[in-house]
Amino acid sequence: MALHRALPVQQPVALDGLAQESCWQTAAWYPIDQLWLGAPVSAIDCSGRFKVAYSDSLLYIFAEIVDDTLVDTHPDPHGAYWDDDCLEIFVDADHSGGQHQFTHNAFAYHVALNGDVADVAPNHEAALYPGHVRCKRVQRGHTCAWECAMRVYNDTYQDGRQNQPITLGKGSKLGFALAYCDNDHSPERENFMGSVPVVGEDKNQGYLNASIFGTLLLE
Repeated sequence: MALHRALPVQQPVALDGLAQESCWQTAAWYPIDQLWLGAPVSAIDCSGRFKVAYSDSLLYIFAEIVDDTLVDTHPDPHGAYWDDDCLEIFVDADHSGGQHQFTHNAFAYHVALNGDVADVAPNHEAALYPGHVRCKRVQRGHTCAWECAMRVYNDTYQDGRQNQPITLGKGSKLGFALAYCDNDHSPERENFMGSVPVVGEDKNQGYLNASIFGTLLLE
């Protein structure tokens, strides 16, 4: 199982897409290099890497994604958001694994180019979770920097109610993976790249099964 590590932040992180804080200078890069869906692509077409840091209340993610064509053709954020270019953050607060498509045993947050954050709710319908993930995306040429701050919720989360995120601390282990959906002007995404290897023919399992997530160790 893939292991990623995160160090605590030493100063507040400004979500500006610039990664100038000290935590980003010391954090390790991890690749988004596993083909989960589609045919192999060149690094210019679609490739990525990321870093992770944390405070007691927020998980910070800084991702650099190379994508030669940015596509957002689904104006309704509740429908087919996975077929637009988007960053996808998978998190399982207690690293318990298991099915989660229609539960909050784990989350699969799709962060759109405009910052909308969507996942499937227990009522089997797509829902927006703007308070869960905040993100600033900065584009330079074909490279986009995504700087995100995420509150982590466990499986007691209930839609429509006041919920408390978990407290993050040294020694915590979360189920975690990062992925990118890539569309080059097709009706559906052509590629789906992830940060962890998935066994079997059908590798598009992250939205279904948290057991394929890697481990994020908070140091």
